[in-house]
Amino acid sequence: MARKFVVGGNWKMNGDKKQINEIIGFLKSGPLNQDTEVVVGVPAIYLELVRTCVPASIGVAAQNCYKVPKGAFTGEISPAMIKDVGADWVILGHSERRQIFGESDELIAEKVCHALESGLKVIACIGETLEEREAGKTEEVVFRQTKAIAAKVNDWSNVVIAYEPVWAIGTGKTATPQQAQDVHKALRQWICENIDAKVGNSIRIQYGGSVTAANCKELASQPDIDGFLVGGASLKPEFVNIVNAKQ
Repeated sequence: MARKFVVGGNWKMNGDKKQINEIIGFLKSGPLNQDTEVVVGVPAIYLELVRTCVPASIGVAAQNCYKVPKGAFTGEISPAMIKDVGADWVILGHSERRQIFGESDELIAEKVCHALESGLKVIACIGETLEEREAGKTEEVVFRQTKAIAAKVNDWSNVVIAYEPVWAIGTGKTATPQQAQDVHKALRQWICENIDAKVGNSIRIQYGGSVTAANCKELASQPDIDGFLVGGASLKPEFVNIVNAKQ
């Protein structure tokens, strides 16, 4: 089954109006591979600005949301609000949310469920720490994180999974193409066996962790890597090269 390559740019807590205009400039200049789906993950305060400025072919994602439509949750945003300003994606479960802000597997699963029910598409992030990898627990961790989401999700058609080894995020270290492929393959097999074979074969699994223009083509050549979730490089013109990794 052919899976459409999907590249997300997670700007994290970066950017002001000037820098955002520069990013939009190189996205418009491209050219971007039309066979690759592109999504940019934008700080909440700039979601509407970016949605009105980027080409309609580029998806716009919030970087987080809460698990209910509204209420007394100071500082949070809801899927309903994200949709109201025209954005159509949300990134959930990023390692920084898990590690820095203490979000549990259960909370992330509840967020994914509510976002999907609200009509958003979701990039759901999973991944192990360096300690977990060195202890041989990579598969145990990513399977556990995926299982929690699977307990809340029935329809996977609007879910992209992003495998992001925590030890490779923002460190300059990258999993080798073979290391990344091994985890993607094992995860796909787990989904086939524990959720549904059709879901396992159709779901897109991105790799995230210090992806750059220099390493993207080799990573993209792996059979179970269906795209990237890009951090720092998504703020730079080289993001165009990463989007075009399959060309």
